Amino acid sequence: MDALAVVGGRLATGLRDVTSDLAALDSTGFWAVVLPFEGTPTCARFDRVRPAQRWPGPPWRGPDRSEWHSSLDAGGFERGVRRIRRVIAEGGVYQVNLTRRLTAPLPPDAKLPALGAALARRNPAPFSAVVHLPGHGVDIASASPELFLARDGDRVRSAPIKGTAATADGFLAKDTAENVMIVDLVRNDLGRVCVPGTVGVPSLLAVEAHPGLHHLVSTVTGRLRPGMGWPELVAATFPPGSVTGAPKLAALELIAALEPVPRGVYCGAVGWVDADRRAGELNVAIRTFWADGGALHLGTGGGITFDSDPAGEWAETELKADNLLAVVSAGPARTGGPLHSAP
Repeated sequence: MDALAVVGGRLATGLRDVTSDLAALDSTGFWAVVLPFEGTPTCARFDRVRPAQRWPGPPWRGPDRSEWHSSLDAGGFERGVRRIRRVIAEGGVYQVNLTRRLTAPLPPDAKLPALGAALARRNPAPFSAVVHLPGHGVDIASASPELFLARDGDRVRSAPIKGTAATADGFLAKDTAENVMIVDLVRNDLGRVCVPGTVGVPSLLAVEAHPGLHHLVSTVTGRLRPGMGWPELVAATFPPGSVTGAPKLAALELIAALEPVPRGVYCGAVGWVDADRRAGELNVAIRTFWADGGALHLGTGGGITFDSDPAGEWAETELKADNLLAVVSAGPARTGGPLHSAP
């Protein structure tokens, strides 16, 4: 299959070139962009862009539900939550996003653009994306509900999600605290590259419904200073605050200590940039599948505060993964119980 991207409701084909240099996003052309949580960015420029079309190939057939394994089982994840709570009590951090990776064998004939089409039908998301770049190690299908960065000229916007509940009235005080802390972090990040006095919060703690759950979402906006482009904007704000924690550097140190495998593209960003229009949109790469080395991966996690309940945090990771695994796996939907942990 040839390279393609489905981003921002558009289908991009005719791959022209690929670079890791974010400065290219301020040049010309239409780009699909992948920023892994750790590692090298991929910016792919395409010659042809048109409205997204229905997937013409065979339907998605994925691994059975029983084949999925988690990098952390319930006990390991809950120990991580308790460790973070201790560090918070000692004054080291305010909040840390703790995640785990789910992995299953990738069937030999499985194509992630077909998975992207299945997700669009059964788990639609406002910042969904598919990026398929054979030979460049990029094969992604994202059903992200979260905006990391949107840019229109010198206007920028971020909409962090913090707080997840099964129902619209199921949020806890902890969810509100999570969200407000990350809004402050995002304001600080954007303040590094925006005109002083232009960073604002036009929406705080809005409730959004998504398949199978609800989120608290806030919006932070600003106006870029002259001379600030995509490299400076990403350097000031990446990784996204909603999937790291506060303070960001201390949170990243705990993440590295507690999570047994790298995040890869998960919790990074995927999206598009139209360099000619000086516009673009990058998601937070949550609810995101990626293929690597004959395996299919999905990350799931949540923000940990001092008020977090370890068992409740594990349950939240299950809730976030459940609808997605019902789409991706050929087996019957899970009715309860943890996902299998890696041996």
